[in-house]
Amino acid sequence: MKKNMMAKLGAGLVFGGLTGALMAQEAPVISGVYTCIDAKGRKLTADRPIPECTDREQKVLNPSGTVKAKVGPSLTAQEKAELEQKERREAEERNRTADEKRRDRALLTRFPNRAVHDQERIEAMAQIKVVIQAAQNRLDELIRQRVTIDDEMEFYKKDPSKAPAYVRRQLEENVQSQAVQRRFIQEQEAEIRRVNVRFDDELARLRQLWTSGTASPSAR
Repeated sequence: MKKNMMAKLGAGLVFGGLTGALMAQEAPVISGVYTCIDAKGRKLTADRPIPECTDREQKVLNPSGTVKAKVGPSLTAQEKAELEQKERREAEERNRTADEKRRDRALLTRFPNRAVHDQERIEAMAQIKVVIQAAQNRLDELIRQRVTIDDEMEFYKKDPSKAPAYVRRQLEENVQSQAVQRRFIQEQEAEIRRVNVRFDDELARLRQLWTSGTASPSAR
């Protein structure tokens, strides 16, 4: 029986040898005997991938006739493009998941428990409030200066254009400086809101990590 099988395989090699050169060069060649059933129902064999079966699975046999490997159908250009796109999406998802795990580990290392996270929030808020207070102090100073300037301008109330140039310049600079300080204070107040949102988002994620078993019991 084995001799009959080898004889059939040998006959198929001749057929495969005539057509195998037409096989796409990109197909990986596995040493062994290729066999398949083509679209016409014929059983074909060859010592390399069989062109007539590029649209279907081919088996690669050992000399004993057992299956060594299976070669999937060749892909069209569109199928290859779709496969590459799918592989890219999967790679991007794996990278995203890996990045998320790294961020989670870093977050747990930085904030092993709620107390540490709360303390950092307090310190961050305190730093911004110090900056705001400095700007407010400067604004208060400018407001006091404006009172003095307005007193000088009182003499030229009917016609401000007759006021000395240095007084008019002081008034203009004061108005601009007050606007700058007020705008800066508004920006810092907005920063407080942004920082609070960031800490809230971190806390929500940390609660999940602390209760998922990722963190130590003391961190929950």
